[in-house]
This record gives sequence, structure tokens and C-alpha cells, in this order.
Amino acid sequence: MKFRELSIGGAFEVTPQQHGDPRGLFMEWYRFDHLAEVVGHPLRMAQGNLSVSAKDVVRGIHFADVPPGQAKYVSCVRGAVLDVVVDLRVGSPTFGTWEFVRLDDEDRRSVYIPEGVGHGFCALTDDATLSYVCSETYNPTGEHAVHPLDPDLGISWPVDAPQLSARDDAAPSLADALASGLLPDYQACQDFYRTLKTG
Repeated sequence: MKFRELSIGGAFEVTPQQHGDPRGLFMEWYRFDHLAEVVGHPLRMAQGNLSVSAKDVVRGIHFADVPPGQAKYVSCVRGAVLDVVVDLRVGSPTFGTWEFVRLDDEDRRSVYIPEGVGHGFCALTDDATLSYVCSETYNPTGEHAVHPLDPDLGISWPVDAPQLSARDDAAPSLADALASGLLPDYQACQDFYRTLKTG
């Protein structure tokens, strides 16, 4: 299992070692001890989600209030997606920047997204299926979105006519979310990460 920190601090691409033979294959897609060593604390697995999307569907950019936030460990178990990680932490050196990671059922990479960082994806195939675990359960009053097509974010989605949910299509721009105080604070996120190391 190999870890690569993304340009957004605290987010990691995880590449598993696959063991295959004519019968099929085996791999460890998640190891709490290896992730904890890299991230600095274990991932609390409070909820597991499965998302199935048609080709050209774009979901995101989703994030949660910090604390407690919602860290995610995301894998694509069928098809392929272009997963995007967006730094929404106000005051972060990389605030407003994003990075893509291709997740698919061939390389079988995963992405770890820390609390306060936004997440979204574009389905590259029909029936693209994401499986992901979250550090906190769903909290409708504490979870938010930024519009994935916001020109100020400038995310280069690989689709001409992305399909959005009504919720995502109604999400505020980054500037509006910032002006309304909706976005997480970078220093508050750093303070929260430290509590996870000792907690």
C-alpha cells in the first residue's frame, strides 16, 4: 500500500498492492494502522456509503462543519470516476485549489479526504460505483455544498453537459459561501486534527 499526499495538505491518494492469479485477485483496500501512521491519527469509521452514478454525473462539492467535520475514505468498486478534492479551509495556503485523482476498478486506488476539505466527483462510466466510509454519521444541518461549476473554482470537469442534483445545482458559489461564513476555518481544522491525535 502506497500513500501520496496531494497538493492539498492532509489529503492522500492510496494505491493498494493487488495480488492476482487465474482465480481472481486479493488486496487490502484499507489498513487503519497504515493510514493512521501517515495521517497522524486513526480514521473513525462511523458510516459507510455506496453511490452509483450514470456517466457524466457530477456530484459535489460537499463538506461538513468542523468540528466534527466528516473525513472520508473513498474507493471506486465499479467503473471509473474522476474524484476531486477541494481545499475549502479559509486561511489554508491552498485555499480554493483542487486536485483530481482517477479512481477505477483497475488500479483500485482510494482517496483520504480530511475534515474541512471538499469532495466531489465526475462519473466517467455508467454505473460508476463509489464505496466510502465516513468519520461521522450524516448530519443534515451541518453538511453543505459549493457549486461544482463555479467559474471561480474553475474545476476542469471532463464532460460538456454535467448532470447535477437539484441540491448541487442550487449550491452557493465559493465567494458566496465565504461571505456567508459557511466555510471551515483552517486553524480550527488544525486544532481539531490535534484532538484526534490525542483522543
